[in-house]
Amino acid sequence: MRHPAFFLCSILIVLVGVAHTASAGIEEDVIAFAVVSELPKDKTRVPAKVAIEGSVTDMKLLASDHILSNLAWKQLEICHALKLEGQKSSEGFRIHYLRAIDGAMLPMVLQGYAGDCLLKKALEVAPLVD
Repeated sequence: MRHPAFFLCSILIVLVGVAHTASAGIEEDVIAFAVVSELPKDKTRVPAKVAIEGSVTDMKLLASDHILSNLAWKQLEICHALKLEGQKSSEGFRIHYLRAIDGAMLPMVLQGYAGDCLLKKALEVAPLVD
């Protein structure tokens, strides 16, 4: 009677260990803020300044099919401010959720860049208005 109980208990312990190891490998989504830094040529890989937990880096925003159909993504231009949820990878930032926001809602580490970007954009467009 002891051997089957011991055997079942050891199998249960091994299964719990395997389940814990598998769940540890799954990365959770990270909240990030971004400002589009260049005119997007390819909508699946958009260059941007991305702030994750207070540090800013140049990254590619990687869009999946459901993000490509998002209206905010379809109208994406240089200097647009975004709030993102997704995962950081070696290729860039893989987006799972996207929302266009006002530049004032960006973290302070990105607000200076967003302001400079808008000024530069305005100075480039202003001479064309005359």
